[in-house]
Amino acid sequence: MLSLRGWSRRLGLDSLTRRDANDSESSQPEFTFAAVSIGLLIGCLLCFTNLYFGLQTGWISMMSLQSALIGFLLSKMLPKPLSPQEIIVVQTTAVATGTMPLAAGFVGILPALGLLSEEKDGTPPIHLSWIAAIGWSCSIAFFGVFLSPPIRKQVIIEEQLAFPSGTATAQLISVLHRLPPPDTSLRRRNGYTEVDTEDISEGTLLNDSLNPEESIDRVEDEREVVTQEGWSDLVYSFLASGAMTLAAYFFPIVFSIPLFGKYLAREWLWSFTPSLSYVGQGIIMGFPTTLSMNLGMLVGWGILSPISKYSGWAPGPVGDMSTGARGWILWVSLAIMCSDSVVSLLPVVYESGMKLLRSSSIQLEDDQNKDHEVETEDRLVPIRWVVNGLLGSVIIGTLLVWMVFGNEGIKPWATLIGFVMGGLLSILGVRALGETDLNPVSGLGKISQLLFAWIQPGNVVANIIAGGVAEAGAQQAGDLMQDLKTGHLIHASPRAQFFGQLIGSLLSIVVSATAYTLYNRAYEIPGPSFPAPTAYVWLSLARLLRDGQLPDYSQVYMVVFAAVFSIIAGVKIFAVRRRASYAKWIPSGVAFAIGFLNTPSFSLARLIGGIVEYLYHTRVAKSGGADIRLIVIASGFVLGEGVISIVSLVLRTFGVGVASCWGCSGGICAGCPA
Repeated sequence: MLSLRGWSRRLGLDSLTRRDANDSESSQPEFTFAAVSIGLLIGCLLCFTNLYFGLQTGWISMMSLQSALIGFLLSKMLPKPLSPQEIIVVQTTAVATGTMPLAAGFVGILPALGLLSEEKDGTPPIHLSWIAAIGWSCSIAFFGVFLSPPIRKQVIIEEQLAFPSGTATAQLISVLHRLPPPDTSLRRRNGYTEVDTEDISEGTLLNDSLNPEESIDRVEDEREVVTQEGWSDLVYSFLASGAMTLAAYFFPIVFSIPLFGKYLAREWLWSFTPSLSYVGQGIIMGFPTTLSMNLGMLVGWGILSPISKYSGWAPGPVGDMSTGARGWILWVSLAIMCSDSVVSLLPVVYESGMKLLRSSSIQLEDDQNKDHEVETEDRLVPIRWVVNGLLGSVIIGTLLVWMVFGNEGIKPWATLIGFVMGGLLSILGVRALGETDLNPVSGLGKISQLLFAWIQPGNVVANIIAGGVAEAGAQQAGDLMQDLKTGHLIHASPRAQFFGQLIGSLLSIVVSATAYTLYNRAYEIPGPSFPAPTAYVWLSLARLLRDGQLPDYSQVYMVVFAAVFSIIAGVKIFAVRRRASYAKWIPSGVAFAIGFLNTPSFSLARLIGGIVEYLYHTRVAKSGGADIRLIVIASGFVLGEGVISIVSLVLRTFGVGVASCWGCSGGICAGCPA
């Protein structure tokens, strides 16, 4: 039997406790029990939080930068604070754990399968048991992890793409640990990902207009503020958000204020949710993104919804996804998302194709053929592990999908094609992410659905599942690539990050499946409390590809809005590549479309956060530490409601209901009778 030290040597863990030989700093461990434990703790909290918000609005938090920041604060409580490289392991493990609700489709694909109708789709609703949810999660949990090392080699080492969010996280870590900054012109991580999409947000951690002496002073000020006041800011903001969430559970009117009158709240769903977590989301997203979202909300819910209702195109109740205005404007939203994502991908496809042609027709010079890898072999992920892992994850994943859904759900060969498609799409998605900070997986997911409508026609279940398999690989590879970019800039071991990703994904399988099963038992999903809007996007497109039917006159508006946002996306790409200052103010098509999918209550709260972020950075954040302090407070707001939602879930499971439905007449509050 091998000893623990023997296993350590076989896995290469000994090499993860050494810094580069040329590094002047003393040797420090990287892949440590403390780093992994803190990463798993943060990741589990993020997992519950992301599932909660994803089922509510279809928008989840990656929180790479926030995970690093919280990990740093937690490590200050240890006898020996974590090193920068250990913080990278914390961040990587937390992100892998926290994003499984998206990768495994718990906020979109599984609720969509529960909406199936035997009359419409030829199959009854599919509700996975806990063990089936575990099997489904296992089938897609590791493909993207094993896919990331070879992609890292190409896009981070050879092409040296920017990955602005990962670079910004590296800058934060360098500030907190007094390291030389990896760059001086970096953008703050958006931190939020629509279920299937990553959007861009502008901002800076350091003011580039400062001279070197002022920059150094400000870095020191930022570190001191975070070290001395960051923990109290995080705790107080967490408690404030959690207290409001608990109050809203017992008194639902707290999160369903009829700001524009009860008639508009009841008939047109115009209410206001003063949730601190959504304010925190708005702060992290930034003002331009929340502005795009609210413009979409005004157009969708203020203009198109009444038009469709009074024209007789959507005669049902406004909130009905089948016959109401909400279901009608969903199609316009889908058209906007697809056009924006596809146009954003075109430059990447063109450039990738041109590079491929050049490399096949022109012999590269010797210096271009050099290996630019800066890490030693014992700190990299061996190619043998990658090949075996990819083959194993595809074979086992295909088998598990067949065991969970059977031949009637999806043929094994179709699942296999889904994995291959996911690998190809991930390359496009990662390149787009590296160049623009936008991971267009919503468009990639729709492309995969189009393909499977041709491969296995007429099968709605197969279309959704295979599309989900393909999208999972692309989404995972993109998310993990940001973390690998951070690690590259801070000189962390890729192998240590790889182990963190594997461990985080493994634990998150159980956490995500358990949390979803509990929510599904306690609440109706989709339902008033958790509408799961992206579930309708998946199902609606699958049905459209099967029978080609659209709601009355929706196709006209779909074509018009798709054309408009194709042009807007093209202009935005041009402006971003020219680094124009106005680029951030050009509306984001994805954020605009999300304004259609979410009811006005959530978008309004995010707008407040966006305004706070804008005013804070333009009028308040003049002193050192102000930027990072705002991120700490926003993170506390988001985590507070997400974590306390676990308490609400337990209360509902044990039959503890609301204390009072005062003010909720007419059914304007979820959880109270109409």
